[in-house]
Amino acid sequence: MDKIRKEALQVTKEIVVKFIETQRVSPASLGEVFPSIYRVVLESIATDGARDGQPPVAPAASAGAERE
Repeated sequence: MDKIRKEALQVTKEIVVKFIETQRVSPASLGEVFPSIYRVVLESIATDGARDGQPPVAPAASAGAERE
C-alpha cells in the first residue's frame, strides 16, 4: 500500500471513530459507510495533490481491498 492510500485509510478510520462516538454511524452499518468515506477522503487527497502539482492518485478499485 502506498503512502497516500495508507494516510487516507488512517484519516478514514479517525472519521469513522468520531462518527461512531457521536452516534452518527452505528457499528452495524460500518461495512456500508467505511468504503464511501474512504473513497471521498482519497478523492480529496488526489484533488488537493493535483492542485499542488503532485501526480493524481487513482482511487483503489475496492476500498475493502485496502483493509488487508
